Amino acid sequence: MIRECLDNLKKKYVFAIEETIVQEFTVYAENSEEAFEIAEQKYKSGEFVLEPGEVHFKQMAIMSPADEATEWVEF
Repeated sequence: MIRECLDNLKKKYVFAIEETIVQEFTVYAENSEEAFEIAEQKYKSGEFVLEPGEVHFKQMAIMSPADEATEWVEF
């Protein structure tokens, strides 16, 4: 019962967590602009799909309550 009372005094915080996963893909093109276009097309069509892998960057932020929202913090 004491635990329930203490829990009722606590605020609810909603966090957003973002991770960056890196994977290399190869395209053949005449120049870098064409290479970007091809890579984007292959990504959007589902041909380039990142597999779960090593996380290279991660950050989080409090989203709500709005009056306590924070900037993104790397962790």
